[in-house]
Amino acid sequence: LVVLGPQYPYSKEQDSPALLAAQAIYEMRGNTPRLFRNTLVFLAVDRARLQDLDEAVRRYLAWNSILSEKETLDLSPHQVKQAETQRASADSTVTARIPEAYQWLLTPVQASPQTPVTWQADRLTGQDALAVRASKKLRSDDLLVTTLAGTVLRTEMDKIPLWRGDHVAVKQLVEDFARYPYLPRLKGPEVLLAAIREGLGLLLWMQESFAYADSYDEEAQRYRGLRAGELVTLSVDNLNGLLVKPAVAQRQMEAEQQPVTPLPSRPSRPGPEPGPEPSVPAPAPEPPPGKSQPRRFHGSVVLDATRAGRDAGKIADEVIAHLVGLVGANVTVTLEIEAELPNGAPEHVVRTVTENARTLKFTSQGFEEE
Repeated sequence: LVVLGPQYPYSKEQDSPALLAAQAIYEMRGNTPRLFRNTLVFLAVDRARLQDLDEAVRRYLAWNSILSEKETLDLSPHQVKQAETQRASADSTVTARIPEAYQWLLTPVQASPQTPVTWQADRLTGQDALAVRASKKLRSDDLLVTTLAGTVLRTEMDKIPLWRGDHVAVKQLVEDFARYPYLPRLKGPEVLLAAIREGLGLLLWMQESFAYADSYDEEAQRYRGLRAGELVTLSVDNLNGLLVKPAVAQRQMEAEQQPVTPLPSRPSRPGPEPGPEPSVPAPAPEPPPGKSQPRRFHGSVVLDATRAGRDAGKIADEVIAHLVGLVGANVTVTLEIEAELPNGAPEHVVRTVTENARTLKFTSQGFEEE
């Protein structure tokens, strides 16, 4: 969200300073063309409301200047108190008028690669912070996507198209969605990765999504680590995989299936047919040598308290997801928190933590004096 300065107010005229400034930032990054254009939206001040905001700011600056020169002006304590009251009042007025004045959200939109980019201007309403208002407005108008279905991703890939031959790199897709305004504007690359994971897990991946490969072997003309219809772990830190067209992936999978060798038939011999042989129970087959598969897993890990959310998400993707994906698996995850507080916990922290823990249905929780 790019907040334009007050020198670029918005009005509905075609040569609005805000619109001209937004177009310049959208097209260029310094002296070079901007690449990731589908990541920007702009917030501008209303020209009619700018005068009220400017007046409030000037009043605040005037009282602040008086207080900074109170010794030179030889103000009495009573006058200083009055000036401080006036400055605080002006400061409150400025704070109230900023969200009233900054009410225009400017969004570049493009219906298709063949049509030009147009600008959509929407007036923001509500009592939330400006960035929250902008986010809500974008989501309600489908101009900001926070969740994307795997089937929708496949549709976009076929429609544009985004394939580079028989496959496309995941990293390339992330760049495509950040570059081109005719694609959905995603909240971040994690939205795209979630759509890929969902598409790869579909049973009807041949018709509705795609396959995944770790890389492509040019010499052997085959995909390494090719898989589909199963859970695949992806992370923003590793975007080296490939999405493969389902028909191409299906051909390789069928070609690499091990053929079943038929048992040799017994040659027929001339002569009288033998009579029925007495049935003898066949001996039970001996179990093949080797280790039995493990049937239980347990593990514990210490998380960085300042990055617990990120680390827990990584553990969920890279460990828990593999276990949950096994047929019949019963996976239990327990989070244990232990905090040593040398200086003690203030009353408001005790109250907040206790109430939140109760709301989140902790099985046991409590503070101790020793």
